[in-house]
Amino acid sequence: MADKRDYYEVMGVEKSASQDQIKKAYRKKAKECHPDFHPNDPEAEAKFKELNEANEVLSDPDKRAAYDRYGHAAFDQTGGMGGGYSGGGFSGGMNMDMEDIFDMFGGIFGGGSSRQRRNGPMRGSDINLTIVISFEEAVFGCKKKISVDSVVPCDKCHGIGAKPGTQPEPCPTCHGSGTETTMRQTMFGMAQSTTTCHTCGGKGKIINNPCPGCNGTGRVRKSSMVEIDIPAGISNGQAIRKSGFGNAGTNGGSSGDLLISVSVRPSTKFVRQENNMLSNVKISVVQAILGDEITIPTIDGEEKYNIKPGTQPDSKIFLKGKGVPFLRNKTKRGDHIVTVKVEIPTNITDRQKELIKEFGGLPKKEKFSDKVKKAFS
Repeated sequence: MADKRDYYEVMGVEKSASQDQIKKAYRKKAKECHPDFHPNDPEAEAKFKELNEANEVLSDPDKRAAYDRYGHAAFDQTGGMGGGYSGGGFSGGMNMDMEDIFDMFGGIFGGGSSRQRRNGPMRGSDINLTIVISFEEAVFGCKKKISVDSVVPCDKCHGIGAKPGTQPEPCPTCHGSGTETTMRQTMFGMAQSTTTCHTCGGKGKIINNPCPGCNGTGRVRKSSMVEIDIPAGISNGQAIRKSGFGNAGTNGGSSGDLLISVSVRPSTKFVRQENNMLSNVKISVVQAILGDEITIPTIDGEEKYNIKPGTQPDSKIFLKGKGVPFLRNKTKRGDHIVTVKVEIPTNITDRQKELIKEFGGLPKKEKFSDKVKKAFS
């Protein structure tokens, strides 16, 4: 018995594993090494036999208790588990129900009800495009016409694929079902297997006289102009969906959608911050000190505003409701926030310098002649 691997190691579980964990571990490993999935592979057959042997012990509480106490020696008299995998099936002591079996080997038993039939209605694919708009168009919304290259039903055969005056015929192999059913021998005996029909490719019909307009596909590629409504307040990178403007479906399936990603060109005057608008306005030192009426450019046009005396550099002006409309509430808009930039003059006259010094309480600069007079007085 020294050449046998530990059963817990074979199953890939801890010694403290629950029965449910052992059951799940067995199902997982059985899928990986089952001989039906690895035909003519002696190594896979050996692993499966070893796995069955370990599962027969660990899935039985009494046998597991004996194994935990005495190891492999507890089963010397059984001739090494008396069965296991003998090249054809599960041993009688295997603790599995039919749900496990069908879950593991659903592909053998006809593919199950989840197999999608290709002759059923299938939705068309979506089309993704990008449209570029200006900053102002994003703020106020607009209408745009774009060219869309899509797959549409053939107007000659109306989407059936057959030459006008003829009809598709049921497939002689699958009789319209789109699938073929075969029987084969498995570890459980004879099993039914369902595959896609090789004659019609799963469509259930064949076209003996293809439509010359679409070569029997029932669909053609066509360019058309589509009008897009760009809502006010849309942001850069957001997308607009037009349902049913994508590629046509097949077998009566619905068309896909047209998805338009919006790219907004930046403005040279404004910066958008969510639904607020940001900009700067320049004023002179005199305007900052004394106050003045200035003109502020906004997205709606020029706006008159009275600067207060003593306005500080980088102070903010809030123009309520002059920002970007909200997508979900077009009657509501953000604010326009203006930062005041005070311009410092670089070229001033001597007279202006004297006035500034006088205003700032600085001593006046004496002339050379005045200094001489003081020296001899």
